[in-house]
Amino acid sequence: MSTEPRNNAPVIYLTLALTFFNFTGNNAMRVLMTLYALHLGASATAVGVIGGLLFLFPVLLSWVVGGLADRKAARKLLLFAASCATASLLLMYFFPTLPVFYAAAALNGLALSFFHVTLQNLIGNLSKPEDRARNFANFSMIGAATSFFGPLIAGLSIDHLGYAWACLVTAGLSVIVIVLLLTHGKHLPPARGRSKDAVAPRAWLDRSVVLMLVTGGLVQLGYDLFQFYVPIHGHAIGLSASAIGTVLATLAIAAFIVRNFLARLAEKYPGEKLLLWVFLTGAVAFALVPFSTNAWVLGAISFLFGLGMGIGIPLTVILMFANSAEGRSGRTLGLRLTVNNAVRMSGPMAFGALGAVVGVTGVFWVLAGVMVLGAGLARWQKRAT
Repeated sequence: MSTEPRNNAPVIYLTLALTFFNFTGNNAMRVLMTLYALHLGASATAVGVIGGLLFLFPVLLSWVVGGLADRKAARKLLLFAASCATASLLLMYFFPTLPVFYAAAALNGLALSFFHVTLQNLIGNLSKPEDRARNFANFSMIGAATSFFGPLIAGLSIDHLGYAWACLVTAGLSVIVIVLLLTHGKHLPPARGRSKDAVAPRAWLDRSVVLMLVTGGLVQLGYDLFQFYVPIHGHAIGLSASAIGTVLATLAIAAFIVRNFLARLAEKYPGEKLLLWVFLTGAVAFALVPFSTNAWVLGAISFLFGLGMGIGIPLTVILMFANSAEGRSGRTLGLRLTVNNAVRMSGPMAFGALGAVVGVTGVFWVLAGVMVLGAGLARWQKRAT
């Protein structure tokens, strides 16, 4: 961008505020929906389907939304997303049945598809190249903070207000986003207009890009399924909703800590070496979860997981944005999110079905093996470059 960082700073702060309230609501929604479904008697397979439906529209639309983010006003895209998120939680409040949960999960996923690409693209486009790693690191630290506050808000709301009121509390976070957009959204960049050049499909066939997409997808799989299955494991060993929320919050604390050093780590070490650390830490944490029998041990494992996997997602965002063509950053990030969300949608469904066969303990060990596979791919990518 040609404007000075000082002039862009207020808009970046607004973008970070929108990120905080949106993803706090999204993280609260995921925990709330999982525990609410279990409360209503849903099986692990049914909960897996609900978790997968959260990412149906992100799979189908992320690349399309990326194109829209390149040429449409961010304010309109974000207002649409916040409205969908609010509606999904109101559905759960008024109609607390499993079939409605399926629809609510899909609608919340539609909101996520617009939010995710648009906010990431805003951060990248508002940053100078020398500031990009720091701004994405700040963006990722906000994301880590939402992973702390979201589960905590969900757990406390459920225990003290009940499931129905927890839906309203979570919906209130999306309402805050709507208010911010209506009052300050005019400061966001205007629509750019349609890009003149056609997209070159073979640009996506580069081996390093393909490897980055695969490793990024595995990072997303590990990060999401840890948060998805830890509540199931916690529920099985008799932890309360507040205790489960607190356990997941320790992951967010660790991720926040390590992301504070992301810009310096990215300058000092190649991305592939950092990804190797990410996967190995994830493998150890997954392997240890089945041995935890109380909140303290599970919280320590969650913290270890966050210290490694916490930098995986923002690291892949930085690498993908840096390799995007001028004016096509939205499409590039949309492609990345399409792959990641395909993993996020199919992962809970596939591992939910696997859990019915091998049990929750077996799922954690299989996931540990998947993380080892990711470490091997990261090592291969390092040699390839």
